[in-house]
Amino acid sequence: MNWRSEHIWIELIMESRKISNFCWAFILFLGSLGFLLVGTSSYLGRNLISFFPSQEIIFFPQGIVMSFYGIAGLFISSYLWCTISWNVGSGYDRFDRKKGIVCIFRWGFPGKNRRIF
Repeated sequence: MNWRSEHIWIELIMESRKISNFCWAFILFLGSLGFLLVGTSSYLGRNLISFFPSQEIIFFPQGIVMSFYGIAGLFISSYLWCTISWNVGSGYDRFDRKKGIVCIFRWGFPGKNRRIF
């Protein structure tokens, strides 16, 4: 959404709440959860996922690697979900022709310097 008058033009930026970011965060969460479940089921020796037999994957080294990828994916997925919920990168650009000033504002990560000018 943009707003324009004779002297001022404001362009709103929606950076982190794009549909593609929601899709990537959701796909990454499901994939990493699957990797973690397969690694855990290979460690326990029973099927936690009914459509994939855990007897075919031995815990060392395949199960450990799959568990590591699952945990790493969950961390990255949680980072993406936090970025989406905090709306990092969004803001506005304001162009003032009368004063000759350009103001660029973005939201950052929570903390002391969350507002970025």
